[in-house]
Amino acid sequence: MNAFNGLLTVWNFIRPVIDVGIMTFLLYKAYQIIVKTNAMLIIKAGIVVALFYAFAFLLKLSTLFWLLNKLAPGFAIAFAIVFQPELRKVFLKIGQNDFFSIRNRTRHTYVDTAVVAAETLSKLKKGMLVVFVRHTRLDDIMDTGTKLNADISSALLVTIFGHETPLHDAACIVQNGKILAAGCFLPLSEQYDIKKTFGTRHRAALGLAETTDAVVLVVSEESGAISLAYDSKLHYDLKPAQVTKMLENLLEITANQKTIEDTIDESKATV
Repeated sequence: MNAFNGLLTVWNFIRPVIDVGIMTFLLYKAYQIIVKTNAMLIIKAGIVVALFYAFAFLLKLSTLFWLLNKLAPGFAIAFAIVFQPELRKVFLKIGQNDFFSIRNRTRHTYVDTAVVAAETLSKLKKGMLVVFVRHTRLDDIMDTGTKLNADISSALLVTIFGHETPLHDAACIVQNGKILAAGCFLPLSEQYDIKKTFGTRHRAALGLAETTDAVVLVVSEESGAISLAYDSKLHYDLKPAQVTKMLENLLEITANQKTIEDTIDESKATV
């Protein structure tokens, strides 16, 4: 009995800590989702409506309070319609969150290949747009282009984007070392504060990064700058080494996997 009482005392002591810890974790994850989308607009709208309610309640403005109560269902429907794109992005981010999925680390051998092609095209001042699929399926995006299902190589990427082919203006979709499709059209960004100097490629890369968890590699045709877009943000004018490191992290490449695959590639080369 004394042992049970002791355990109960310990539980009563640590329960508030666990409670606060879980709430802190959930609030942090919610903050991450909000930052990665345009959900701040939803929060601002909710705060404005809440302030009107508080204003009417505290000052006992019965007519205004009655009117707000009557209009509340209409406000909810209008809220969902007006902020439908933002709400959709929030739920997409929730579904894509690693917290809800079992992490499955796969080996990637095509990061260096893609970066070499990007560096080559950068020197030639040729644009490039390559999408790396992660968890979100992009079947609807691939349907807008030409299916290839070809092994990725820097020569193939340079051929697609470095010459005036019908596929060079749109994006390539890459997954598991394969170029699944080329000439694919991406949704343009809805951000209103994007730099005016960014062209269609950067807007398209950012647009896909706002609605999916894909990573998009961009080479600017005007400046030759190499950039990465993911999680609703565009990281502009990166060095090839930075791009390689970021892609390895984002595509979940471990140092051990990279060493193993480098060894395999070297053994194939010697054969």
